[in-house]
Amino acid sequence: MVILSTVTTIKNSTAIAIGGFDGMHIGHQKLFSELGDFGCIVVIETGYANLTPKKERQKFTHYPIKYIELEEIRHLNGEEFIEFLQKEFPKLQKIVVGYDFHFGKDRKYSFDDLSKLFDGEVKVVSEVSFRNDSVHSHKIRQKLSIGDIKGANSFLGHNYTINGSLEKGQGIGSKELVATVNITANGFLIPKEGVYATLTRIDNEEHFHPSVSFVGHRVSTDGSFAIESHILDGEIICLESASISFISYIRENKKFDTLVELKEAIKIDIAKAKEELKVLAL
Repeated sequence: MVILSTVTTIKNSTAIAIGGFDGMHIGHQKLFSELGDFGCIVVIETGYANLTPKKERQKFTHYPIKYIELEEIRHLNGEEFIEFLQKEFPKLQKIVVGYDFHFGKDRKYSFDDLSKLFDGEVKVVSEVSFRNDSVHSHKIRQKLSIGDIKGANSFLGHNYTINGSLEKGQGIGSKELVATVNITANGFLIPKEGVYATLTRIDNEEHFHPSVSFVGHRVSTDGSFAIESHILDGEIICLESASISFISYIRENKKFDTLVELKEAIKIDIAKAKEELKVLAL
């Protein structure tokens, strides 16, 4: 059996979906469903992606992804843009875009122009809604900023997940509170400060552990910002990195006067997280 390289697969693509695709949400997935067997996703990198930054998008599709920096193409007129695509994809027959897609210099061209300039098929996907609310990446960001994790996950079609490298904690967790895995998640949008029911994957493990996670400033101790996760099914040793998937918001960040009060609050958080996560196991 011959396994084609990613570069070869991209060059052989007959259909492409073009967009920013930050989040790889259910609206984006609608575009991808139009690609067929030999499709490729073309991500225009603007520098603003923080739901699925950089190559995180690859985790949410089986299609190969071609990343193109906006600066490489923003100066092109309509004809030049089509020529660019045909050079990158010599076998191109179909282009899939959203209803609000614009391209070329000053974003002056729309899908109407695309249909006139490209001699293949142009498929325009209509706006996707969930419970009568249109799905957009900026709305997902808004939901995360207010702690509406369930709403954000509904729009995403998957649990919002951040990945980060291991960071040393305060050192008081395992001794006086509960043991936690602490990470630094550069490039990701961090949800509203508070406590969450989560699922945490340690290092390169395939499965996620039920967990309760804190995001925010440690106002009850040293005041520093932290992203820390307590594993509920036993203490796990983390060597390099962890991924945290957010399931639901439990409570706001709150200052406690003593470590005893904080520890009691954590016990309640753990109980609530277990209840939230129990539903997933049913």
